[in-house]
Amino acid sequence: MRKIIGVGETILDILFKNGQPQLALPGGSVFNGFVSLGRLGVPLAFISELGNDKVGAIIRSFMEENHIPADYVDCFPDGKSPVSLAFLNDKNDAEYIFYKDYPRQRLEMPFPCIAEDDIFIFGSYYALNPALRERMLELLEYARERKAIIYYDLNFRSAHAHELVRLRPTIFENFEYADIVRGSDEDFFNLFGIRDMERIYKEHIRFYCPRFVGTQGGGEVALFTNTFSARFGVPSIVPVSTIGAGDNFNAGLLYGLLKYNVGRNDLPALARETWEKIIGCGIDLATESCLSSSNYISEAFAAIYGKQS
Repeated sequence: MRKIIGVGETILDILFKNGQPQLALPGGSVFNGFVSLGRLGVPLAFISELGNDKVGAIIRSFMEENHIPADYVDCFPDGKSPVSLAFLNDKNDAEYIFYKDYPRQRLEMPFPCIAEDDIFIFGSYYALNPALRERMLELLEYARERKAIIYYDLNFRSAHAHELVRLRPTIFENFEYADIVRGSDEDFFNLFGIRDMERIYKEHIRFYCPRFVGTQGGGEVALFTNTFSARFGVPSIVPVSTIGAGDNFNAGLLYGLLKYNVGRNDLPALARETWEKIIGCGIDLATESCLSSSNYISEAFAAIYGKQS
């Protein structure tokens, strides 16, 4: 059975509204999507790291409840599990402050087995961090060697803009490993100072990766491949929180690749109609996640959605 393998940070998000804490939820870019995928019953392998502390225990318990195996989560004895403060503005968009205390040695555990046509997702600063780059490259080489679909979510925040000169070569290297690149207009504005998706694809992505999915918050989703481009509308909603929107879009798209039985060799000639169904899954999960203060789809939604043909 095909599975989805992901690598990324695991963190406890504390949400603030009007200066007051409202909710504490385990989070992280890949992690948020994996909670939704676990609730949908997708086989998963998650590579991450947590401290041997109370915050780590809360997150590991939450993983177990949501069918995310902790077999490949490095539990380090030194340092502390990371925490973020997410401050929601009037539009319920979040601004973050992060608190991290990692040990020197990181991801010191065996990697999961990756099989042909499995899906490997990576992204955010975790995929750029010099302290993790050697291990990240080992994972990427292994995933490519095993002929998995490699999905890169850029998720480049303005907080790292001051490191751009140093990080840009790593970003382009990640593009080159990827079979599908996904990014938001905000990511690319932080990276290149432009938001036009067609220009982003033609000038910065297609040389490295032929498939690009661009999202624009509540705006349309843009798809570019080596044979065609397309735009897909999204529902108009009043969000409760947008924290997990992009992460759940990723989860839905990956779920769609499995649902419609798309393998790595199918990607070059994949029809527009199939892409529309796959991206529709991403839009469905992102929309659902925005309708609550949670970072993931609800268990009730997952129970219904997973049964749909």
